[in-house]
Amino acid sequence: MRTVFFGTPEFAVPSLEAVAASHEVAALVCQPDRPQGRSKKPVFPAAKVWAREHGIPVQQPTKLNDGTFEAWLRGQAPELGVVAAYGRLLKQPILDVPAKGWLNVHPSLLPRWRGPSPIQTAILEGDVETGVTIMSMVLDMDAGDILQQESMSIGPDETTEALSERLARMGARLLIEGIDKVACGEARFTPQDPDAVTVCTLFEKEDGRIRWDRSAQRIHNRVRAAIPWPVAHCLYRGQVCRIHRSEVVQEATAAAPGTITRVEQDGVLVAAGEGQIAVRVFQAPGKRAMPMADFLRGHAMEAGERFEEIV
Repeated sequence: MRTVFFGTPEFAVPSLEAVAASHEVAALVCQPDRPQGRSKKPVFPAAKVWAREHGIPVQQPTKLNDGTFEAWLRGQAPELGVVAAYGRLLKQPILDVPAKGWLNVHPSLLPRWRGPSPIQTAILEGDVETGVTIMSMVLDMDAGDILQQESMSIGPDETTEALSERLARMGARLLIEGIDKVACGEARFTPQDPDAVTVCTLFEKEDGRIRWDRSAQRIHNRVRAAIPWPVAHCLYRGQVCRIHRSEVVQEATAAAPGTITRVEQDGVLVAAGEGQIAVRVFQAPGKRAMPMADFLRGHAMEAGERFEEIV
């Protein structure tokens, strides 16, 4: 089946690879190159890198709705449009182009967590299960009918980075199954339950800010959700530091939230609004992330010191 694939980040690559292996990908559409790092040098999106390495033409439109892009898309004559983490909403004239419609890979168990950050939100909210939904596309965000869906458990210490990799592989497999059903006329779609809809917002740098008055479990979830970006952060000795890995400690304390209650060989225990967390991987200002055991060998931390919230 002739497709045009819309996708931008690393999450999209397994699906792009799978579609290219079993169907025709006329072109990849991804977001424009973005400046990164101190040099602000434009960096290719992960999907673009893969497409160029495999001879697939790449389009990176800055405008989708002025008629020019729609005309280009019609010229590709796609039977099916495929989307996996493209990052922009498509309006009806574009949705009308492929004769057999669109399939979207969404990393949640819709209708739970419609929106742009379902993986981070599932971890942040303490969900123990998530999954992938293959759905049709309509104008309303993530509201299309469901073709197929599969669940997976979320590990208690699993990060956004690790969970994304697993969901991307699952999504690629389910997507091919869905495309094959569309190709042979066996696709059966089920409407989403409107009473079960939950919505997430874009995960931003602010969402990595640690609030020590929250429960230890909530802080731990934030640390997990913020890997690889923006990494959970707070103040230590007046400077911004980052916590890359934590652990919930089931030990009560009367210490004020943010107070270091004990320094151990491989971590420090910090009081939360309820319970404590152990900081296991730490990044001091201007330094690389390192196991707390390594950091403590060269830097003294003492019980009674405080981690502060960034205001």
